[in-house]
Amino acid sequence: MQRFADLLDRLVLTPSRNGKIRLLTDHFRAVPDPDRGYALAALTGGLDFPAVKPAMLRTLIGERMDEVLFAYSYDYVGDLAETISLVWPSAAEGETRPPPLSEIVETLSRLGRAEAPSVIAGLLDRLDPSARFALIKLATGGLRIGVSARLAKQALAIFGDRDVGEIEELWHGLEPPYEALFAWLEGTREKPVSTVKALFSPVMLAHPVSDGDLEKLNPADYAAEWKWDGIRVQAICEDGVKRLYSRTGDDVSGAFPDLLAEFDAEISLDGELLVGNPRFRTGTFSDLQQRLNRKTVSKKMLAEYPVFLRCYDLLRVEGEDLRSLAFTDRRAALQKMLPALSQDRFDLSPMVAFSNWQELEEKRRAPPHPVIEGVMLKRRDSTYVPGRPKGPWFKWKRDPFTVDAVLMYAQRGHGKRSSYYSDYTFGVWKGPEEAPELVPVGKAYFGFTDEELKQIDKYVRDNTIERFGPVRSVRAERGHGLVLEIAFEGLNRSTRHKSGVAMRFPRISRLRWDKPAAEADRLETLTAMLVD
Repeated sequence: MQRFADLLDRLVLTPSRNGKIRLLTDHFRAVPDPDRGYALAALTGGLDFPAVKPAMLRTLIGERMDEVLFAYSYDYVGDLAETISLVWPSAAEGETRPPPLSEIVETLSRLGRAEAPSVIAGLLDRLDPSARFALIKLATGGLRIGVSARLAKQALAIFGDRDVGEIEELWHGLEPPYEALFAWLEGTREKPVSTVKALFSPVMLAHPVSDGDLEKLNPADYAAEWKWDGIRVQAICEDGVKRLYSRTGDDVSGAFPDLLAEFDAEISLDGELLVGNPRFRTGTFSDLQQRLNRKTVSKKMLAEYPVFLRCYDLLRVEGEDLRSLAFTDRRAALQKMLPALSQDRFDLSPMVAFSNWQELEEKRRAPPHPVIEGVMLKRRDSTYVPGRPKGPWFKWKRDPFTVDAVLMYAQRGHGKRSSYYSDYTFGVWKGPEEAPELVPVGKAYFGFTDEELKQIDKYVRDNTIERFGPVRSVRAERGHGLVLEIAFEGLNRSTRHKSGVAMRFPRISRLRWDKPAAEADRLETLTAMLVD
């Protein structure tokens, strides 16, 4: 457990991607089975301990220290696990040597709700602050340390000198603590053979079009298709087993039973998941959000937000792998296959005819549907290669929207940002010109430099007018306020927000220290951008 705790500490304090990969590969080399496998499972979301909840942890610490003092401590630190790990009273006597990670995982796996408080308290009594932090993060699944599942798999590939695509293709047929996987990567056993059906295939990704890219490309070599604003998925049916995966390989089948119910061909499709009916209506990303991240879906939700797949590519047909074929050949096979599928659930992404880049640029700026966010360029002879190779595919997104908004609230961040106010809520003006009021329209926590973060943090501290736990209300008036230029990809109507709008991917593009708060944008500016 101590090695896992040390790994988390170092990962939190290591900002660079390559630095994190080195830490992971070193951990996999130094730590034996099964502990390294359980560490991998924790980092990739492969463990779940339903008996341990944050509310239970708050109750436990409330029994051991003054609640007001804990509230002040939590407010300052900004992270529940870190706060509890620091203020938890150490046992005066007894065993303080941490048990192995595998023992803790097995203990947590057996826990019921009734016994969980006493068992967790006993473990916290035995551990030092860093190990307590690791235990709480492990038990609650709150490992926000800048390590994605993809990054962990990259580290595995480097550790075993393998292609990350091989690991991606095996992943969903493996179970923690992954002993067969590590044995293969170390060369002591053959590659694991998965008997799981409908496994994920690593997706092929595109590079953004940069200045000068198009000048080097021959338009005749590329096909273009619209880039739709949904989520990229893979739909696979094999021997009657049906699965839907996100682009990162997460199995999201449970959230979309209506699509899989009408998917009955032995094929593997790559496409964009959207709400609506392909023959009549394509909904917005805001519509799709109603269906995302749900374990169960009500009949009402299925009726109000039906989903369909706008297909981009065909990867397999009845066991035959088509990925080594040229894009034009795969596209022809896809076009031939689709009529056999439900016309209410599957359609073909239309191509965009063009003869030169200027003509395509004009079409990109004026797409035929508001849910289109740009165009994709695909070499006609490109094979389907996992990862993001430079050259075969490009994405040419529309320019982002921007508005000037006023900072209204700030909240402490997590991890290395826990000492800074780094999560910001911003608003625009509405109401009569002589007496307008600010209404929140979004939140952002990236887009600024470390130096700018320090500047905003100081501004928040100097201009706080109210406190709500870890949140600060910041002075924001016509004559006084910090204006933020906000960039975002799109806007939708929303009944969940007071403003009536929801931004897509908002981020801070620059700080407008030069602009008076009174000159920030009005809500009417945003509503004019709404997608209907």
